[in-house]
Amino acid sequence: MAQSQLHFGASMALGASETARQARWMEDLGYEYLSAGEHFMRGNPPGATHAALPLLAVAAGATERIRLLSSVLLAPFYHPVVLAKLTTSLDIASNGRLTLGVGVGGEFPVEFEAAGLNVRQRGRRTNECLEALRQLWTQEHVSYQGRHFQFSDVTLNPQPAQQPHPPIWVAGRREGAMRRAARLGDGWLPYFYSPDRYRDSVSKITQMGTEAGRDMSRFQWGHFPYISIYPTVEEAAGVAAEALGGRYLYGGDFINIVSQYCLLGPVERCIARLQEYIDAGARHIVFSIACPKEDRARHVETIAKEIIPHFRKLGG
Repeated sequence: MAQSQLHFGASMALGASETARQARWMEDLGYEYLSAGEHFMRGNPPGATHAALPLLAVAAGATERIRLLSSVLLAPFYHPVVLAKLTTSLDIASNGRLTLGVGVGGEFPVEFEAAGLNVRQRGRRTNECLEALRQLWTQEHVSYQGRHFQFSDVTLNPQPAQQPHPPIWVAGRREGAMRRAARLGDGWLPYFYSPDRYRDSVSKITQMGTEAGRDMSRFQWGHFPYISIYPTVEEAAGVAAEALGGRYLYGGDFINIVSQYCLLGPVERCIARLQEYIDAGARHIVFSIACPKEDRARHVETIAKEIIPHFRKLGG
C-alpha cells in the first residue's frame, strides 16, 4: 500500500477553549485532519456539547494546512440554505480545507424535541438537505421543492473555494446511511464497525454508487476508530467503556461493544488491529480518543509519534 493512499487525523481531545492551541499542535505533529463533532442537547440533564462549525472555524484561523472535518454535523438540524452559507464561508476562510462529515443523530431524541424536530424524520430531512446543498454549492438560481425544505431562485455568492464543492462524508452504521453515502456523499465514515463489517460496507456502497451511475474511483473511505492505549487490552477496554458509555445509548454490556470495535491495548496491538481496517479498505483514519481528560494529550502524541509513523514507513 502506497504511503500516499493513507491519511490520518484525530478528533478534538482537549477542551473547546483550547481549540486554537490543539489545532496548531496537531498540525505540528503532522496530522492531516482535525475533527469536531456536535450535539445540541445530549440527554437531560445534558452532557457538555458544542457545535462543530464554530470550533472548526477557530481551528482554521490558527492553522494553515490541516484539514477541518466535522465528525459529525447533525444535518437534520440545518436548513440547506443556511448550511450552504455557513460551510461556504468556512471553506473560503480556510482556503479550501473543509470536509463536511454529516450524520442523522437520533441517540438523544430530547435534542430533536428541543429544536422542534421530529426525530423519526431525521433521515428524510438529511437526504433533502444534502440534495439541496450540493445544488446550492454548484449552481445558480436554485429552486428546491421537497417535503421538508422549499425555496426558489437562490444563488450562493461566493461559491466554495473547493471545486466543485467540499467533500461530504456520510457517517452511520446501517444500510440507509450506506445508500445516502452512495447517492449523496463523497466519502463514508462509519463508527463502531468491525473490520469484516467495514469490508462489507465498502462492497455495498461501491455497488450502490455504480448502479446509480456514479464514478466511485475517487470516493473517500474514512474510518472513525475509538482508541485507548494502555499496557493491556483489558485495562484499555475498561477505560474506553468508562469514557464512551455515557455518550451512546446501546443496550447490553458496553465493555463488549468497545472490545469488538475499538483499538485497545499497547501500541503494537492497536497497530495490528488498525491494519485489519486498512486491509478492509479504510484510507482516511480519524482517531477518536477514549480515555480520561488527563490522559488525552499522551494519546495524541503517541498516535502521531508511534502509530502513524509505522504506516508511513511501510510505503507499500
